[in-house]
Amino acid sequence: MRARWALAGVALLLAAVLAGLGVWQVERRAWKLALIDRVEARLAAPAQPAPPRARWARITDDDAYARVTATGTWRAAPPVFTQAVTDLGAGYWVLSPLDTEDGTILVNRGFVPTEARKTIAPPHGPAHVTGLLRVTEPDGGFLRDNDPADDRWYSRDTAAIARARRLGPVAPYFIDAEATPGVPWPRGGLTVVRFRNNHLVYALTWFGLAAMMAYFAWRIARGRGEASG
Repeated sequence: MRARWALAGVALLLAAVLAGLGVWQVERRAWKLALIDRVEARLAAPAQPAPPRARWARITDDDAYARVTATGTWRAAPPVFTQAVTDLGAGYWVLSPLDTEDGTILVNRGFVPTEARKTIAPPHGPAHVTGLLRVTEPDGGFLRDNDPADDRWYSRDTAAIARARRLGPVAPYFIDAEATPGVPWPRGGLTVVRFRNNHLVYALTWFGLAAMMAYFAWRIARGRGEASG
């Protein structure tokens, strides 16, 4: 009998844990919906000047996807090619440093397919860029680490790129530039803003498992009562 009570207790404990996981997924869903609302509001808002150097240390993911503008002069430096996969196929993002009055900002000028990479030249002269603020992507991507020594980049890690190219201090973010009419490559405006939101499905799964464990505990307890009678 004690073994049955112990088993029923374990089942109830598991039911409580599973229900807790369901509640956590409900909370995560509320957070994700609020995040989506904030990002959609940023995308719909008029473009604002890119964060100045005084704000660089406080840039977080909460700043991502804001529409920003930056005015400056392209630095005479070879583009940085970062591996990319887009709706146009495999290729590279093309990053170039833009020197502004308040510091250097890396600009993702857009996507170029692999076969057209050699046609991309460094930009030059003054520029006014409008696009989406993206937070730096440290370490790497595509399950591969960046290799600065061999100039192989799998993520847009602004600090690592700045060190490898000796650009000096750069912003901890980059700008995904909008498309430029009449310019085939690099092609801007390909930023995909999409957030997975499966939390409701996960919550229902956890709650369902919790209900099954609670029913299992009840059956164990009921069987004990019948045996003792």
